[in-house]
Amino acid sequence: MKMLRRSWTLAIFLTGVVALFLSVPVSLAQEHKAISVSGNKNLPFSDGIVAGNTLYVAGQEGTDEQSKLVAGGIAAETKAALDNIQKVIKAAGFELRDIVSVTVYLADIKEFGDMNKVYREFMPDPKPARATIQAAALVNNARVEIAAIAVKQK
Repeated sequence: MKMLRRSWTLAIFLTGVVALFLSVPVSLAQEHKAISVSGNKNLPFSDGIVAGNTLYVAGQEGTDEQSKLVAGGIAAETKAALDNIQKVIKAAGFELRDIVSVTVYLADIKEFGDMNKVYREFMPDPKPARATIQAAALVNNARVEIAAIAVKQK
């Protein structure tokens, strides 16, 4: 009798575990939402993806509405890249203060100071965690590309 009770208990437990694992992919798939603000349907990625309460913003360059790099060097490109991130953030229903992590790719690390001046003025406090690296080359000969992760405040 004791052995039978243990078998039933184990069977009920395993049924619950299996049901939990089977339900996870379905619920995650329903939570993914693509965000598009650039209007460029030829690119093989989304401007952003919302998964649950998290938004992943694809790397944004300092481009205008026609996807052309703005003139004016690193400061102008940084401002335009951050403006593009803000468009994705707002389109997804998030705010700048929801950004928790940023990755900045620079074509020339010597431009770090000029990029940082613009970045500092743009990002609200508390500033998100950030990594900045020099890339060998960026698409479109950009000086900067910036990606971000935002988490919706509850």
